[in-house]
Formats: sequence, C-alpha cells, structure tokens
Amino acid sequence: MTSPIYAIGDIHGQLEMLQTALRRIEQDGGPDARVVFLGDYVDRGPSSRGVLDLLIEGQRAGRNWVMVRGNHDRMMARFVQDCEVADSHLPVTLSWLHPRLGGRETLASYGVDVTDNDRIVHVHQRAVEAVPPQHLDFLNALPNYHQEGEMLFVHAGIRLGLPLEQQSENDLIWIRNEFLIEAAPHPWLIVHGHTPVDQAEHCGNRVNLDAGAGYGRPLATAVFEDRKCWLLSPNGRVPLR
Repeated sequence: MTSPIYAIGDIHGQLEMLQTALRRIEQDGGPDARVVFLGDYVDRGPSSRGVLDLLIEGQRAGRNWVMVRGNHDRMMARFVQDCEVADSHLPVTLSWLHPRLGGRETLASYGVDVTDNDRIVHVHQRAVEAVPPQHLDFLNALPNYHQEGEMLFVHAGIRLGLPLEQQSENDLIWIRNEFLIEAAPHPWLIVHGHTPVDQAEHCGNRVNLDAGAGYGRPLATAVFEDRKCWLLSPNGRVPLR
C-alpha cells in the first residue's frame, strides 16, 4: 500500500475552514502528512491574506505540502502586477472586481476597500502598496499540476487527448465542460476542484473536491490510498465512492 495522500479543495479565503481541515489531516495522518492543495486560495471568503500567510509559512517550514495554481490565484496576481482586471476566459460582463468573482473580498483582507465609484487605476495603486511581494512570489511560483503515481492533481482538469506536458495553463486552471462530460478512464485518477458541487463527488475517472467553500459550504478534504478515497469528517474517514 502506498502512503496516504491528502487533498484539500478550493479554499477561497476561508481560513478557519482551512485550519480545521489541517487539524483533521494531522489527526488522521500525523504532522508529516503529504497534502496537495487544489488551488483557488483567494477570493470570495473573508481571509484570503490569512490563507496565503498560512500556506507560505507552511512552505517555509518545510511541510510536506504541494500547492497547485487556480484561476482565481492567477487573476489576483495579474491584477496586482499588471492591473489586468478581466481574464480572457471570463464572460464579457465580469471582471475580477465584480461581486461574483470575489476580488473585492480579497483586497479587503489586505485593508483595501473598493466601491463602485472607485477608478480601477486607483484600486490597483492601493493593491500594489498593500499586497506583500512574497504573496505575489508565492502565487507566481505555483505549478499548474502535480502528478504522483496513478494520481493527477490539477485545479480544473485536462484537455483530452493531449500529453500532460502539452497541456496549456488556461485549460489546467479554467477547463470545464469538455473535461467534465468525459466518462472514459484517464491515464490517472484526476483530483480537481474549480467547478463547485453541493458536496464532493467521485465520478470514477475523477474526483471533484470543490464543495463550495467559497459560498459558505464546508471545505472538502480527502485522503487517497491506492486510488481508494475517503472524505475526512469530524468523526474520521467517510468513504467517497
């Protein structure tokens, strides 16, 4: 049997939920447990800054953690660095500062309040002053996927038929329909987030761990052993089939 691998779904600024998830992992697998985070650390929830602080602190402390990039993580970094307010994969009516996307909540966690009367250029200036450089360094260094044995951890999914090394970043952090409707086996069991569901689900060829923490639902945390999968609950492991 291989060593357990733990995975945490989309966090979206929910620091208290993340702390609870990490406590459950430590109770199940000990302080050196292998943990993969599936991206979207920021936006919507109240504590994006605190989430990034915790992840950076764990990385510096040498925790056995891997963090992959989510689309919200890239949107935040691009806004602060380049004043890019709308990713090309968004609908034309949306931007990172739109209430649906959660960028305003992220900036508020850094002490930057945004109103409808603000000019984007001024919001950008305040964001540059407020967001620590190490947070941008962390976001920019995130890998787009993590492959370990027969498992592939990625934020959104993959483009079918392409070798892993040829997958585009845009697909790995944004793809939905083409990936989600595929029922045939993949070369790996794919563990992903990005598309919120009412509760974590095992679809045979993939496991979706975006259980909607960004909308106030519980943060999904799972443990994998030889493709077997359990969710971590307050009472321990619950099989996810």
